[in-house]
Amino acid sequence: MRTGEGEGGSGMTRVALYARYSSDNQRDASIEDQLRLCRAHAERQGWTIADSYSDRAVSGASLLRPGVQELIADGLKRRFDLILTESLDRLSRDQEDIAGLYKRMRFAGVRIVTLAEGDVSELHIGLKGTMGALYLKDLADKTRRGLRGRVEEGKAGGGLCYGYDVVRQLAPDGAPARGDRAVNEAEANVVRRIFRDYAAGKSSRTIAWELNRDKVPGPFGREWGPSTIHGNPKRGTGILNNELYIGKLVWNRLRYVKDPSTGKRVSRLNPPSEWVTQEVPELRIVDQALWETVKQRQQAMAIGPAGETDDNPMLDRRRPSHLFAGLVKCGCCGGGYAKISKDLLGCATARNKGTCDNRLNIRRDALEASVLNGLRTHLMEPELFREFCEEFTREVNRLRMDRRAELVSQRKELERIERDLDRAVQAILDGVPGSHLKAKIEALEARKAELTAGLAEANEPPPLLHPNLAEVFRQQIVALHEKLQAEETKAEAAAIVRGLVDRITLVPENGALSIVLRGDLAAMLSFAAHSKKPSLLGDGLVQGSLVAGTGFEPVTFRL
Repeated sequence: MRTGEGEGGSGMTRVALYARYSSDNQRDASIEDQLRLCRAHAERQGWTIADSYSDRAVSGASLLRPGVQELIADGLKRRFDLILTESLDRLSRDQEDIAGLYKRMRFAGVRIVTLAEGDVSELHIGLKGTMGALYLKDLADKTRRGLRGRVEEGKAGGGLCYGYDVVRQLAPDGAPARGDRAVNEAEANVVRRIFRDYAAGKSSRTIAWELNRDKVPGPFGREWGPSTIHGNPKRGTGILNNELYIGKLVWNRLRYVKDPSTGKRVSRLNPPSEWVTQEVPELRIVDQALWETVKQRQQAMAIGPAGETDDNPMLDRRRPSHLFAGLVKCGCCGGGYAKISKDLLGCATARNKGTCDNRLNIRRDALEASVLNGLRTHLMEPELFREFCEEFTREVNRLRMDRRAELVSQRKELERIERDLDRAVQAILDGVPGSHLKAKIEALEARKAELTAGLAEANEPPPLLHPNLAEVFRQQIVALHEKLQAEETKAEAAAIVRGLVDRITLVPENGALSIVLRGDLAAMLSFAAHSKKPSLLGDGLVQGSLVAGTGFEPVTFRL
């Protein structure tokens, strides 16, 4: 979170303040305390505060925090000269993150100063980064030790699961007692209903559909889905696999590690020898006979060992089952269109949850044929594709030339401003009072900063398109269509077509499904379907959506 605090004047050190408190210290006043100390230090040093940034109730184990991300972005744009914070671990406790932040800020010419360490150097990064990492590991070990002790006393070691309420009471020493749970009878009846229905032969999809039909709220008030019910037997997830329902508390079945690329926690299955199991008969909801009946049916229906296939790394590398798999969405609820038979696609939300009224289905081959026919019809007719390519080449080249001219103009203006600033400085040296030139110098400096930032972020437009693009384009479209028909090259061609499509929305209209295409292919079809007259470039594609260097921005096109 950023709060503006003023702009630095010419020649003054501009400082950005940063404050953070973690989720283990839930106190908003902590942010203001940190910022107050930093402001006082900046005033003593004669620094001008350019901005302040903060993150509230966020762990320092990752840089994926809005406040610090905004701080980094502004630092790279050189909107300040120095970052001031209470201590280095306020910025991050992760060794890799703090080293990367320091490296990027040093590249941008931005210093890092803390109240605890002073002017931060490579030595601080190495030592404090290691100390921060050790602190996080020690904190995690202590937390796990405390949770284990709580579980061994028969209390919950994690979050609240469906069917139970938190019991809020005080321990003998007056402190809040944590981990106590009590059965929620209304939710417990729903759990028993799910177990009985599954044991009676109903699928998890049917059970979810019926619960939603009866307006039964699911966990956290959400709708019921099949996966919420059947879960993963091996990992103990899902209503049907929660052993707490038979009075058995299992802790440490899973561990969670943070993906360094995304900052999201990912679960990993611990070996059974590390699990902690405690009997809690007072929390039993399902009787043993019903539980065993459900387990027998799960085993009988499993293709292999229960849950084993979920850990197969090859699943992430599977090719799409059909040309537009995963791209087809329902125009009513936004959910996906999935296979409901070998060749038929239907709204998955309507089928699995019953909360969507769109019951219209479409044959997969008919959908693919409609999209590919649009490609062939609009882009392979000799006269039409020549007209399309000529207009496409002309428009893209115009935008690229305009962009190049704009960059040249900005560079010349920047050179002129630098010369004017040099003359103003020389005038002051020659005896002209600085007060007479102050306003002009400030205006020139502001415009210089604006131009410098804009040019630093600007990319040079790519070369102009060749006038003979039409023939090249025709050859590529013909080759793409032929590859889609040949079995040995179908996968390669399909990948190209999928790369041009962002989304296919099926919208019910008068008892039939209308296909709305979104993506680069939609942009090309839309462009090709209209006249070259500029006044007709507005239906689904405006001239502003043509971007020099990238071609078309994704737009929609109705087939």
